[in-house]
This record gives sequence, C-alpha cells and structure tokens, in this order.
Amino acid sequence: MSEARRKAAPPPRRKKHWAVRVLGWLAALAFLGIIGSVAAFFVVYQTTKIPDPNKEFATNTTTVTYADGRNPLGTFYEQNRHTVPLAQIPKHVQDSVIAAEDRTFWTNPGISPSGMVRAAVNIARGEQLQGGSTITQQYVKIMYLTQERTVSRKFKELFIATKLGRQQDKSKTLEGYMNTIYFGQGAYGIAAAGDTYFGVKDPKDLSVPQAALLATVLNNPTLFDVTDTDPRTKARIIERYKYVLDGMQQMGTITQAQETQYANRLPSLAKMKKKSSRYAGPNGFLLDMARKELAQRGFDEDEITGGGLKVTTTFNATQQLKMLDAAKEQPKKNAGLHVGMAAVQPGTGRLLAMYGGPDFLKSQLNWATTKARPGSSFKPFALAAALQQGKSLWDVYQGDSPIVVQGQKFGNELSTDYGDVTLMKATEQSINTAFYDLVDNDMEDGPSKVVDAAEAAGIPASKTLEKDRQAPATVLGPDAYASPVDMANAYATFAAEGKFTPLHVIKEVRGPDGKVLWSDATVLKQQKQAFTPEIANLVNYALQNVVEKGTGEGAKDLDRAVAGKTGTAGGVAVEDRKENEACDGCKNGSATLTSWWTGYTPEESTSVLYRAGATGESDLDPYSDDPAFFGGNWPLKTWLAFMKSALDGVPESEFNEPDKEQIKDTSTPTYTPPPSTPPPSTPPPSTPPPSTPPPSTPPPNTPTGKPTKTKPTQTTTTPVIPTLPTGGPTQPTDTPRTPGGGQ
Repeated sequence: MSEARRKAAPPPRRKKHWAVRVLGWLAALAFLGIIGSVAAFFVVYQTTKIPDPNKEFATNTTTVTYADGRNPLGTFYEQNRHTVPLAQIPKHVQDSVIAAEDRTFWTNPGISPSGMVRAAVNIARGEQLQGGSTITQQYVKIMYLTQERTVSRKFKELFIATKLGRQQDKSKTLEGYMNTIYFGQGAYGIAAAGDTYFGVKDPKDLSVPQAALLATVLNNPTLFDVTDTDPRTKARIIERYKYVLDGMQQMGTITQAQETQYANRLPSLAKMKKKSSRYAGPNGFLLDMARKELAQRGFDEDEITGGGLKVTTTFNATQQLKMLDAAKEQPKKNAGLHVGMAAVQPGTGRLLAMYGGPDFLKSQLNWATTKARPGSSFKPFALAAALQQGKSLWDVYQGDSPIVVQGQKFGNELSTDYGDVTLMKATEQSINTAFYDLVDNDMEDGPSKVVDAAEAAGIPASKTLEKDRQAPATVLGPDAYASPVDMANAYATFAAEGKFTPLHVIKEVRGPDGKVLWSDATVLKQQKQAFTPEIANLVNYALQNVVEKGTGEGAKDLDRAVAGKTGTAGGVAVEDRKENEACDGCKNGSATLTSWWTGYTPEESTSVLYRAGATGESDLDPYSDDPAFFGGNWPLKTWLAFMKSALDGVPESEFNEPDKEQIKDTSTPTYTPPPSTPPPSTPPPSTPPPSTPPPSTPPPNTPTGKPTKTKPTQTTTTPVIPTLPTGGPTQPTDTPRTPGGGQ
C-alpha cells in the first residue's frame, strides 16, 4: 500500500460511551410511552359514553343519625328548583356565574388543563381529589356521576366533560348547570335562588349586585352563608363578591364605574324563608352544627345535600332528650331569658348533647356556641397556670376588697372582705381580689399565662383573648372569651387528667356504598397532654372543694364525685346608668350579664350559661330572688336537672387524688404584700379610713369563719384612688360589685 493511500484512510471508529447509549434508549422509551399514552387516551375517549342523567339525583338524600347509628336526627336534602330556559336568564346573570366559576367557559374544551395537572398531582400524592373543575366538569359530576371520591370517578369526569364539551352546545351545558347547581338555603337553580335570597321570582328581574352575590354563594354555600353572623364569614363573602364583580368588568359585562359602585355594599336580602321543617325545634341547632362540620371536613355541598351520605354524629339520643327537659326548668319569669348548654365526653372531645335555643327556625342564634363573658369560670385556668409556675394551693393572698392592680381598683362580689386567704380558699369562695393578687403580683407574666392555660385546655384562640394578655382583669374573663361548648370541653381536659381532645360532632361518615369516608379516629389522634396529670389532679381537687364547701355546694346533690366552678360577669355600675330603663329592678351594684355553672365528673363535663335580652347583653338580676343571678343558683339548678338524669345508671368513678404532700395545708398565718408593688404616690387622706369589719350577715354560700391573718400597713394607709372614667374597664370607687367577676 502506497504512502498516499495510507494517509487517505479514515481513522478507526470510536465506540460510543455507555451513558450515551443509555440516554438514547431512555429517550426512545419515553417517546414510545408518550405515543402509548396518547393512543390510550384516544381509545378511552372513543369508548367513553355520556351516561343517562342521574335519575336518583333527586332522591340521593344524606341521612344524619345520633351516635348509636340508628336513631334518626334528620336529613340533608331539599331540592327547591324551578327550571328556566337560558334564553330567559339575562346575560349579566349568566356572566356573573361564569365570572365566579369558569372565566374561560366559552373557549375551553370542557376541562381545565391546570385542573387536570392539579388532580394528577393529588392522585400521585394520595390526597383528596378536588379543585380546578370547570363549569362543564361540575355539571357532569352532578348530572351523570356519583359524589364518590375515587380516581376512577375523577377520570370519568374528565373524559365525559371533554366529550360533552365537543358534542353539546355550550349554551345547553350552561343552562343545565344554572338550573341544577346548589345556591344554599335549600335553593337549587338560579330561579329558586333569586326567590329565596331576594324575593325575585323571575331571573330576568335580578340586578347585577344580586346576580353577583348569588354567584358568590354558589361556590360554597356553607363558607359563604349570608345568614351567618360571624364577622369572618361576612369578610369572606365581601372578598369573593368583589372578585365576581371584577370578573364581570373584565368580561365587559359592567363598566369600571359600575364595579366601583356595586362593590361598596352588598345588596339587601329579603327575609329568609324557612330552611326546612326538618330544622324546626331545638334539634335544628344540632343539624346545623353537623352540616357545618361536614363542610369543614372537606365534604362539598353536592356531597352533603345530594351525595347520599350516612352521617353518624356524636350526639347521644337519650342525653339530648334529658337536656331538652332540663332546659325547661327556668325561673317563672323567663320572657327574654336564654339558656345555653353543652355536654362533652372527657378524653374524646365528643359533644354528647347541646341546647342552643327553643327553635332554630325562629332564631339561628345558638346560645350554646355564642361566645360570652366567662367571669369567674375563667379562674380555673389561672389556677392551672399558677400551679405550672410552682405555686401551691396553700399560698396566701389578699382577700379583702378592694385591691389596686396597675393603678386600677378591683373588688369582690358585694364588696365582701375575706382577710388573708389561701389559693384553695380563694377558689372555693371565688374571691376576686385574691386571684388579682395571684395573677398580677405573684405570677410571672400572669395574665398571658392565664390565656395560655385557657387555650391549652380548649378555649379557642381569638383576637379578644390576644388583646387581653396584659390586662389585669383577664383572670375574671371580662370579655366574650368562650361559649358553653368551649367551656365544657376545656373543663373536660381537667377531667381527663390534662388530656385535651378537639371538640367535634361528627363521629363517622359513610358513602352510599357503605364505605367509610371519614371517622373521628383522626380527631382522637390529635389528643395531646395540655397539663401534666399532677397539675390536672390538683385543679380537680380544688374544684371539688368548690362543691364541698364553696360557691357550688348545690352540686353535692348529684351524689357522686363532681367538680366545677361558678361564674358571673357584670356590666357598668347601676348608679352610672340610673336613667337606663333596662336596669329597672336591678339590685345594688352592677348588672349581671352572664351567669355560669360548669361542672364535671370523670365521665362527663357540662356547662350551663344564662343570658337575657335579644343580644344576651341585658340584666339577669331581675330574674333572681337573690342579690344577683349567681352561677350557684339557676345555672347550677339547670345543670343538676340534666346531670342527674343523664348519669342515671352510669357507673360511678372517682377523680385521681393528688400527692398527699401537695394537698397538705402549709399556709402561713400572715399575708405579705409583694415587694415589687410600690405604694402609689397619691398622699393618704387626713383621716385614715377604718378597717372594714367582717359583715354581720355573710353573703350566700359564704362561711362565717375567716382567717385571722392581718396585713401590716394596708388597713390604715390605703391611698386615695381617683375615680375612673365612666365606661372604663373597672368600677368607680366603692362600687359594690366588679364587672367580669364574682360567683
């Protein structure tokens, strides 16, 4: 071979790197996978048939039972529908729904690609299938499929929606949707909704704001319930209402000026028609509470009202009847008087019985779930917080009235002086000044720790509680902190040796096929140790003494181990509003606005609250023969009437006793003022006021014996405290009673 030919020969071939070959194979496999997926999609698409409309949709009722799963509580099923052709539905009404639910409705293929991606991600993660549905998909789910939450049902929805989007005129789909979708308040379809919410029987007469509000509600009639008085619900409604108007403006349905005009206020509602006779009476409150919790658990309105669910609640049928009977035992003069009651099972968070009012249809204001001033019912949380800081039941505090805290004067009920008292005695007799002394002078960051303990026990966190973290009066619950439902569950935490379990009313939910869709096993797993058993046992011990020889002695008639606490909360002083007719008949001192007894056994915790007036802010004292409407009177009587019958036949059990060393009286004979509290700079009066002698006639539930301890310097050098402005958080000087406190 010549030299020239050798030079022209091609170089030897180099072998490809193994990684390049692997990538090539993977690319080929991916391409084949895509081709296969596309082919599978078209095969499934071609073989998918649009089924007949659901004939059973009109009868797919959700049933609700008591905890036994047999006794019926009610049903969630009403289809108030008046079908109208799309041609009779004005464009602005159509556009309001499109702006709210599917702004690409006229151009999309019946499905939302982003919604499909979200569904796929949820499927991959094993999460709940939800969100991203177009109007076509929602219509398909209602009219052609079941409400079950399965992967197969979701994919059926996607394929049927895609096919329907190609084969059926969009106007026909929109017409079907607007005549079947649920708007809340028992109204199915736009015509029934207009009549229910605004008294407008024909959709053509709906205004733009009315149409926008209806479109707002249909997204989630429970979340956007216009009858809900909760400010948070109203805020959600306004936010979404503005979102709908914004969409209508972007679609050209309304002008920018109209959007601005309409966004300023919601349209006025007509007087709401009765939801259903199924909600009549006191048990309507139970149904309403169960329905709201179903929505919180992730069940949408279609499932709740048309999904054929089998819902088992936590309510005990027998106990509910007993509670209704007990609620009837009220003072003879009871016009304008309201009672709220709730019973909770310790350790489970299950609401066993509830009384929110006599008739849900006449008033949806639930007195068992509406927050109120707890008054002295809040003291057990202060007790628990103090014990957590190492305080003892036998530490001694100031029991005389008044006491000056942070420059403000606070007193006991009826201005009673008790001398120097132990924390145990202060709890038994509900002595306000001793608890002020404890929380504000002897505890580190006392008011805030009281709030922490209350929330740990089960009182829901709120802005009201948060703003009072530094307030001296927090220990006496002066603001609307809690409802009877909240208090019953919080005291149940002590009964369960410090274990908190979230309150709930749904025990189990099954689908039409009997498959369990949800159970409260998930709630029971959320149980946590809010307080150590040692702390809880000490609180139980102290609150048993409230029954044995304190303000709750009437509870001894239950004749079994019982603990509890009274509570009253007052308003402004009578002398500061003597022209107010609402105070006619008031006793001396401030009006009683709330009166509580929350008592519990190891088996059950029950809270009873009395209020008066349309809003619950009227004076209770005219309804009582005592100096005031104390918690140890009617609230305790009503509680006893329920608990005696509710626990009849239930085996008795005892509270676990604390360590003997912790309940051994180690109190010292003399109260020592806290060194951290300097004397006020105001000069003392020229003639020192004499020390206040014990009352010759003790107030109700007050023992005649008092500690013989003395307080050096405090009986003769009390400074003059300037009178506080009327309407402030405390009483003017020498007012006999203290707002937010007492028995």
